[in-house]
Amino acid sequence: MLLRAPAKLNLTLEVLDRRDDGYHRVRSVMAPIAIWDEIEITPADGDPAFACEPAALEIPGNLVIRALDAAGIERGSLRVHLRKGIPTGAGLGGGSSDAAAILAAARDGALRAHAAAPWPEVARSLGSDVPFFLAGGPALVEGTGERVTPAGAAPPWWAVVVMPPAEVATAEAYGLLDRAREGHARKRGDRAQSRSIRALEALQRREFAALSDLLENDFQEPIAHAYPAVECAAAALSRIAGRRALLTGSGAALYALFEEEAAARAAAGRWDLANGCLFVAPFTDDGSWR
Repeated sequence: MLLRAPAKLNLTLEVLDRRDDGYHRVRSVMAPIAIWDEIEITPADGDPAFACEPAALEIPGNLVIRALDAAGIERGSLRVHLRKGIPTGAGLGGGSSDAAAILAAARDGALRAHAAAPWPEVARSLGSDVPFFLAGGPALVEGTGERVTPAGAAPPWWAVVVMPPAEVATAEAYGLLDRAREGHARKRGDRAQSRSIRALEALQRREFAALSDLLENDFQEPIAHAYPAVECAAAALSRIAGRRALLTGSGAALYALFEEEAAARAAAGRWDLANGCLFVAPFTDDGSWR
């Protein structure tokens, strides 16, 4: 079988207070986009194997292997080949999406699975973004990633995504944000005042202008300050797009949204590859909300 795992964008990302266990609560509106990893699973005609393109990701801790094990899938008779189309260290959720693709296939009976826990619990054990990808489309994500409210079918919008020559580790990003907030009151995140809640409503109503005014990422300022390549790429993308460039996740990828494909591709044609690689991709979903 061939599984396809989409990337994601954080249209909003509010990092709220830090819990006693060290994890931060978040509130984020997220949307899958059509940049893909592919996972090919075939019967092993010899020794079982895991292969990856690029080969540097062929490690025991790869989320594909962890997801197979967490789902209770016997790997002894399988050959698994992961082809990465989603950049790593980008905030695009590639590893989490790979894990979710395995869990979804197992949940739907395409793989012989014997998970010891409910699928949402298995997903959360693999990473905070994995439950989102099981929703099949745009969603509001809260808590530490375990609370997912699907937003319905994806609107027919487009994104220009750029990956500057930098990678940002999530743990480092949280450290930078915590240091930037030292001496300030904890951000409790009143839902009544939340940009994410308003962004969710604009997304569901397909109000592009309203959503564009609500785009936000709490990591943007500290990451841009710490990574000159990110700051440079953000400025360059804003210039060619004629609108604000936003960080996705904790970076390093940035994006600009467009209501129409033609406008997105016109902006992409003005990009200087010296500032990083570029993708043009529509929003996507798994079709279950259509």
